[in-house]
Amino acid sequence: MKEYFTLEEIDQAAQVVRGQTTQAPKVGLILGSGLGGLADQVESADLVPYQEIPFWPKSTVEGHQGRLVIGSLQGVPVVVQQGRAHFYEGYSMAEVTLPVRVMKRLGVETLIVTNAAGAINPGFEPGDVMLITDHINLVGMTGFNPLRGPNLEAFGPRFPDMSQAYDRDLMELARKSARQRGIPLREGVYIGLSGPTFESPADLRFLRVIGSDAVGMSTVPEVIIARHASMRVLGLSGISNKANLDGNTQTTHAEVLEAGRVIVPKLQAIVQDVLGWL
Repeated sequence: MKEYFTLEEIDQAAQVVRGQTTQAPKVGLILGSGLGGLADQVESADLVPYQEIPFWPKSTVEGHQGRLVIGSLQGVPVVVQQGRAHFYEGYSMAEVTLPVRVMKRLGVETLIVTNAAGAINPGFEPGDVMLITDHINLVGMTGFNPLRGPNLEAFGPRFPDMSQAYDRDLMELARKSARQRGIPLREGVYIGLSGPTFESPADLRFLRVIGSDAVGMSTVPEVIIARHASMRVLGLSGISNKANLDGNTQTTHAEVLEAGRVIVPKLQAIVQDVLGWL
């Protein structure tokens, strides 16, 4: 497990990706559990398996295919991370977020990040899409911030601002898409935990009190790394299960994947609209 990567190591990974494609992506997409189907819409796709990229973390979780898909969506050159690695799999924060830094070195300026998330807000239903308006970096607050360690000035400053982690113009485009397509769009705060356990009812009540609407085990570290590098970010959560605030229901990964099948068409429509308007 590597705690930090040098700029040279990041560029080594980026160079291998460049060697597999002639395309120059400007938008990066990271797809969460059960949401990888969006990558099937990429045209003229070059496929790069993760195992061919130096230092790249390999996902071990069902629903994460483990490859880069580089091509065109709505006429926009994109690189799609079809499956991500997680902190709970035993990777360091540097390893989990390496793909975002490689994307930046490839020329990516905008990051669209999706995830499967559990509802905390009792008004949310499985199959809903939530626009992430802000996040709570609970894992980072306990010492596992992805920017811990030597700062790489080539990406950004030692103390980056996170007051507008999610780009307001991109959020407005997502709202416009949902309105035009008649897709109910929830909005709220995503909180990132380490996992891999699902939350207890007491956990969820605590997370609700501190201002969270949905909870997951990813996204926040990637967004922090993207913002450190001045990338614009749009975040969308697919709500995979209802809030279990009273302990009367159980959550399973199969349920998360099944909800993804309902969520993908909605996410796909919103992402494609946003890309088209970009």
